[in-house]
Amino acid sequence: MAGPTDLLVEELQAPTTARGFGSGWYAGFFALLLGGVSFALVLVLRYPEWLGSPELARVRDASLFRPAVHLFILAAYALAILSLMLRRQKVLGFTALAVTLAAGLLGGSNATARDVHDWGIFFGLDFFALNMVLTGLMFAPLERILPHRADQRLFRVEWREDLFYFLVSSMLVQLITFLTFAPSNFILGQTASLGGVRGAIGGQPLALQVLEIMLLTDLAQYWFHRAFHRVPFLWGFHAVHHSTRSMDWLASSRMHFVEIFLLRGVTAVPMLTFGFSPVALQIYVGLVYVYSSLLHANVKGDFDRLGHVVATPRFHHWHHGLEEEAVDKNFAIHFPIFDRVFGTFHLPPGRWPLNYGVPEQVPSGYWRQFLYPFRRSASALSPAPSAPPDR
Repeated sequence: MAGPTDLLVEELQAPTTARGFGSGWYAGFFALLLGGVSFALVLVLRYPEWLGSPELARVRDASLFRPAVHLFILAAYALAILSLMLRRQKVLGFTALAVTLAAGLLGGSNATARDVHDWGIFFGLDFFALNMVLTGLMFAPLERILPHRADQRLFRVEWREDLFYFLVSSMLVQLITFLTFAPSNFILGQTASLGGVRGAIGGQPLALQVLEIMLLTDLAQYWFHRAFHRVPFLWGFHAVHHSTRSMDWLASSRMHFVEIFLLRGVTAVPMLTFGFSPVALQIYVGLVYVYSSLLHANVKGDFDRLGHVVATPRFHHWHHGLEEEAVDKNFAIHFPIFDRVFGTFHLPPGRWPLNYGVPEQVPSGYWRQFLYPFRRSASALSPAPSAPPDR
């Protein structure tokens, strides 16, 4: 007999014919989304020392933050009731209603901070909630309106797995930040004589700084990315990211924890060492979050000419392609010029890869994938005769 969780998952994965306009499915889905975000934000209001990101303290203290939380709760409640009225299967509406009521019982938008023992540790629940709202509400409708693969569902295979990756990377933002900034902090301590250069760079126009950051980090990421394809042991970590068989905005979050902090450490070095202004760094970080989701998104558009200048979804989809012609191509994140210069550019006019994934068998589940690079057999590390040496 299916449990409540199984029934909820079954409802979320309902076929297109069972979730048309007027069926109550969309009302229930958005009720669950807004209810979950409201519940998370209320928890942050109650326990800001543990669940709130210090960088978002100004957002939480803003005059419009609590009214926005209140609006989320009201909208979730109304949509849950509407779903219950329209839909024969009630599990989606009841779940959304329960989560929303829990947010209200915890104090809703009037929730006040509770005293907790501050160990200096926090989990970015607010970062997760706000990031999910901004990126989810931006790309999920876009993938429905302009899909590259019209038959790919919103809740496709492995969506729960990728959502968990999204949660983990957001909740562990403090640990990831500490680990990734460590190399840059060491370099800064050894290069105090470059203070004048850093001052000059930080005094440039903001737009020029952001462009320079993108160029420098993309050059560093290109060779970092290429190394993770060429070195068999490193490929074990990167294979986790490539193991997704369906490309959409959420697939960008599937990255092994080791690769996350190594990648961010590599990109933090040029950003901090050269003295770019904090505002430019914040703009770049926000841009990367949105841009990474866009590159993986299931959106159409060939952009043959544009794809030679800046990375587009089709350009990056070829990097994830399972076909032989796609192997070890398109390593750049922002500017394909690096692939063109170093001989790894591939963007056949008007064509998309037919399949995604990796030839090897990467296990499913977050923890099994976390251990996968360390458990790969010797045969997996050795190339098959008919396959390239790194895939």
